[in-house]
Amino acid sequence: MHDDNIHALLLSDPGKGFSLLLDKYSRKLYWHIRRLVILHEDADDALQNTFVSVWKNIGNFRNESSLYTWLYTIATNEALALLKKRQRNSTISLDGLENIFASSAEGSSWFDGDEAQLKLQNAILKLPEKQRVVFNLKYFDEMTYEEMSSVLGTSEGALKASYHHAVKKIEKILAGD
Repeated sequence: MHDDNIHALLLSDPGKGFSLLLDKYSRKLYWHIRRLVILHEDADDALQNTFVSVWKNIGNFRNESSLYTWLYTIATNEALALLKKRQRNSTISLDGLENIFASSAEGSSWFDGDEAQLKLQNAILKLPEKQRVVFNLKYFDEMTYEEMSSVLGTSEGALKASYHHAVKKIEKILAGD
């Protein structure tokens, strides 16, 4: 179902519209969030917060952006808020979490791909937060720079630069393996 139809249904029959929204976007948003927060439990929490926020604010959605980018904006903000909260409340750095995750059972089962895919994922985890967000949106979610600009509130030029720097860092990390 097209996003405009889902939005109209959310306004006329919220229960049915929300169910369609969940069916269409929950998996995509889960993996978007998961690539940012790393751990499954954190991704579940941020995804739940995302959909609670969507439910509470759907009446405020005015089609100034697409429903898709509005959802990704909320999901990205929830993921980044969770990361900030984790940094304030934890003695484990993101690097420490990545090392714990990489050696855990959850980490070893997270990747379905081959060894090259595992190396790419580990390289992405080493990127600064902003570059990791931009790289994930472009590479995995296949967003245009215009869509990313709407989601992140950053200029397209800055996003292109961030993506370029992220790619160069990943290439450097992979060349060092």
